[in-house]
Amino acid sequence: MGPQKKITREEEAAMFIQAWWRGTLVRRTLLHAALRACIIQRWWKQMLVKLLEKKRKLALDFYVRQEWAVVKLQSWVRMWRIRLRYCRLLHAARIIQLYWRWHNCRSRGFIQGHYIFKESQLNLQLEISLGAQACRVQQCIPLPIKE
Repeated sequence: MGPQKKITREEEAAMFIQAWWRGTLVRRTLLHAALRACIIQRWWKQMLVKLLEKKRKLALDFYVRQEWAVVKLQSWVRMWRIRLRYCRLLHAARIIQLYWRWHNCRSRGFIQGHYIFKESQLNLQLEISLGAQACRVQQCIPLPIKE
């Protein structure tokens, strides 16, 4: 070790100011680094929030599509079951009407017939039934068609 040099009061004050200045520069550098890190962290958190929100939206859209499909399928099944019941009731009503008409025709009588157009003639066949009595009428009627 070399000889020790005595430090004067002015040199000591200058070293104190230099130390203070170096500390200020270091603290300023650390503050800027911390602020930059904070900015990066905030940006990253925003990106994570956006990504999470996007995932939530996709999951919600998928759920909504599934729910809509289930509701649609349920409505089709309900419609099919109601239509099936309606067709059964309609068939039953037609059977009741058939027997009712048959009963009315046997007790009151009925008129049944058909017709055919041939060229300028009308062929008409009628059957009139009153209980046990029946009357059949067949007639060809010429039609006045201008040529």
